[in-house]
Amino acid sequence: MAACVSRVELSVSCRSLLDRDLRSRSDPLCVLLQDAGGGRWAELDRTERIKNCQDPEFCKKLVVDYYFEKVQKLKFGVYDIDNKTFDLNDDDYLGGIECTLGQVVSSSVFTRPLELKQGKPAGKGTITISAEEIKDTRVVYLEIEAQKLDKKDFLGKSDPFLEFYKQGDAGMWQLVYRSEVIKNNLNPCWRKFSVPLQTFCGGDFNKPIKVQCLDHDSDGSHDLIGAVQTTLVQMQTAGPGSPVEFECIHPEKKQKKKSYKNSGIIRVKSCKIETEYSFLDYVMGGCQINFTVGVDFTASNGDPKSPDSLHHISPDGINEYLIAIWSVGSVVQDYDTDKLFPAFGFGAQVPPTWQVSHEFALNFNPSNPYCAGIQGVVDAYRQILPQIRLYGPTNFSPIINHVARFAAHSMQQGTAAHYYILLIITDGEITDLDQTRQAIVDASKLPMSIIIVGVGQADFKAMEFLDGDNGVLKSVTGEPAARDIVQFVPFRQFKNAPREALSQVVLAEVPKQLVSYYKWKGWPPLKPPEIKAM
Repeated sequence: MAACVSRVELSVSCRSLLDRDLRSRSDPLCVLLQDAGGGRWAELDRTERIKNCQDPEFCKKLVVDYYFEKVQKLKFGVYDIDNKTFDLNDDDYLGGIECTLGQVVSSSVFTRPLELKQGKPAGKGTITISAEEIKDTRVVYLEIEAQKLDKKDFLGKSDPFLEFYKQGDAGMWQLVYRSEVIKNNLNPCWRKFSVPLQTFCGGDFNKPIKVQCLDHDSDGSHDLIGAVQTTLVQMQTAGPGSPVEFECIHPEKKQKKKSYKNSGIIRVKSCKIETEYSFLDYVMGGCQINFTVGVDFTASNGDPKSPDSLHHISPDGINEYLIAIWSVGSVVQDYDTDKLFPAFGFGAQVPPTWQVSHEFALNFNPSNPYCAGIQGVVDAYRQILPQIRLYGPTNFSPIINHVARFAAHSMQQGTAAHYYILLIITDGEITDLDQTRQAIVDASKLPMSIIIVGVGQADFKAMEFLDGDNGVLKSVTGEPAARDIVQFVPFRQFKNAPREALSQVVLAEVPKQLVSYYKWKGWPPLKPPEIKAM
């Protein structure tokens, strides 16, 4: 396995993008893809979408692992986003470039013309990328408000938002953060936000920081209300009850009017710096990842003896259930020292009483449902298949609540010692949707993540709803999930892809979910990393 030399953060801006919208300008987003071999590209990251803008400067940085010894082929694609779907195939392509990470890293600023396809320029569009190595794991947390801002709108007050810029080595200003817009308010209070210290000021507390306050216009022609220049050292003097105040100055107004005082006051209410731990910090610090498998044995899968059943084992010894167990389990088992995995089935009639069970051990040993390694899970699945009767209904909540009990017990220790992953493989016909919603909302407060792999050709609308990507999942009573812990992936999208493609997509969210949980709890790794002097 190649050792990751470092992580690199890429800042992206574009100029003169094509205009694909009829009545307004394009709403661009930039996606970063990495060559996955065999002519396939895997998405690594994407920026935010900026409305009505042909010269976007994206605020969200694209983060990529840099391997000195590998040629890492990258593709940057710019799209005009006109809908809410994550899929970019239904959005207009505004152009892209292919390059290597080495080219970007070795140029201080890397600018190329955008192309719609090789040799066909995307109008006069260009893309500029600059790279910075992430060396510092500290994060700046800021709370900012403003008072008595200038009124910019003819019919209402201003709609203010903030932009923070750091000064680069060549004196250029680089965008590091853009706040939300607060409508119709001359005394706005923006929500607390955080920016990695490296991004914010390159770790230099005396580096000049420019704060611009602008009035948002829906057509993208935002008006400057005023600006402030400061440093992190000055902002850090803010404390409870004693904010740091800066006059917000509009340079043109200051030149024209002798009586001009300011265009409002920017107040830094709080400025704190904290260490942010990574997934590897927790794992290398001793956090165990406990993996549990839940297999759907309901009748909608079809009789395992029939070749068109989802549980039918083909002559070469596999089916979609087994591939899902193998591909996800083989990655996760490296993070679990004892390599003992509890495995359960649900929705079948089980001997000797032939009662329907929604959490039976695949090895038929309820007091010790652990299988030795992923091979043990696969063997137990193959052995149990001829011994049970597929039945119903499809209830997810019992197995989610089962794992949640272990996670709750672990949580009471108050340390980042154990994190739980539940893999549910199902044909998607869920019966207890309301109870499952409640179980997920309860589990979102615990150290656990749920991965659902949908097999077969069913309509997976209920699974996509549980995933919560289109908004926060709520229980029937309206209680929201504390965090997003469900990742749903339909197996059919990976039918012809290499095995590792499924595990990469399925497990992509887990590191973020683990880190977000321990951050929410304020728990450091069991053995925190030594902070190296800069």
